[in-house]
Amino acid sequence: MRKITIKLNEVLQSRNLTQTQLSEMSGVRQAAISEMSRNIREQVNLKTLEKIADALNIDDITELITIENRTQ
Repeated sequence: MRKITIKLNEVLQSRNLTQTQLSEMSGVRQAAISEMSRNIREQVNLKTLEKIADALNIDDITELITIENRTQ
């Protein structure tokens, strides 16, 4: 089984941004950004990812998301 991880904390740290700043830049609720940063959000809307990618000027989705194989 594969695991999808959102690397939002890493991206925010590398750009010296806070979750609140990203929320203001993207129009995505801060609570949603917090959940994605902690990888506890089970569903993420594509429109939400588009807003975040646009706000952070991300063209390569692998900068934001990884897919890993989980060993059972």
